[in-house]
Amino acid sequence: MAINNVYQENGAVILEDIDTDIVKITMQDRVNKNTFSKDLELGLQRAFEAVQQNGCYKVVILTGYDSYFAAGGTKDGLLSLHEGNGKFTDMALYDLPLRCEIPVIAAMQGHGIGGGFVMGLFSDIVILSRESVYTTNFMKYGFTPGFGSTYILKEKLGLSLAQEMLTTANHYRGYELKKRGVPFSVLPKDGVLEHAVELARSLAEKPRVSLVTLKAHMVEEVRSKLQSVIEKEVAMHDKTFHLPEVGERIKVLFGS
Repeated sequence: MAINNVYQENGAVILEDIDTDIVKITMQDRVNKNTFSKDLELGLQRAFEAVQQNGCYKVVILTGYDSYFAAGGTKDGLLSLHEGNGKFTDMALYDLPLRCEIPVIAAMQGHGIGGGFVMGLFSDIVILSRESVYTTNFMKYGFTPGFGSTYILKEKLGLSLAQEMLTTANHYRGYELKKRGVPFSVLPKDGVLEHAVELARSLAEKPRVSLVTLKAHMVEEVRSKLQSVIEKEVAMHDKTFHLPEVGERIKVLFGS
């Protein structure tokens, strides 16, 4: 896979030109295992801003490193929300793929956990790894789901599976989700990125203005409904995130 240019936004996120019209955003915050650290948050925001400013790009591939795609909130971040210091909406991450004007392919070669999995689902095309774990584990900590998950899971996975994943907070391997009928390609881990590049090159054969116009049409309903969903999720958090049990669960599950 030829790479023309490499732009390091910070230590956590790398932009790479695959071709002149295809860009790859790689999340690789190895210190924090691709949880939503400040470095990852800032790097992703800058990366998508750079994509927006480049009128040549037609497709974005969003991926992670090794066994991690994206792993959701950090311990400190979740505890801060539990203590009432802000809301998840302060972190403008989860819908970056949705807001991007060109198609985004989520090459989820590794684990997608909580908000990390949800962010991937806001992409236009999703590819999962057979071996990796995918979970919306919000309720495991005792607070109700956020990041638009209560809407996008229903849209992408169907109501029954969405309710099961959100309520149980169980872990699912990619091959298990494939058996459940998820409408995504589910491939061996080592083949996910290669397939994403093949798809990206197929898309990039089309005129950019046509890709932008079609995406705007296809995601119009999601974009229009999302704000209302987010407001309802924030209201649920006001009831659930500050429960004493939630703080204890966060500490225990993060191993402190």
